[in-house]
Amino acid sequence: MANIKSAKKRILVNETKAARNKAIRSRVKTSIKKVDAAVEAGDKAAAQAALTAATAELSKAASKGVYHQNTSSRKISRLTKAVNKLA
Repeated sequence: MANIKSAKKRILVNETKAARNKAIRSRVKTSIKKVDAAVEAGDKAAAQAALTAATAELSKAASKGVYHQNTSSRKISRLTKAVNKLA
């Protein structure tokens, strides 16, 4: 356990940031699962709506630094390709 005041504060700040990152990552994964489920069901309208929400979540996560920009773009691209194949 840390004895120095600044180190104790660091521990608290890191826990707070880790919790925030985990929540954001979880939200992104859930939105991706919704797109995959709609694609699996073959529901173009639902897949399109879920894709819009997932794209927003991924972009937000990338802007906050939770995901790398390239990772976010790759995931968005793959989801978009999957939805576009439904036509």
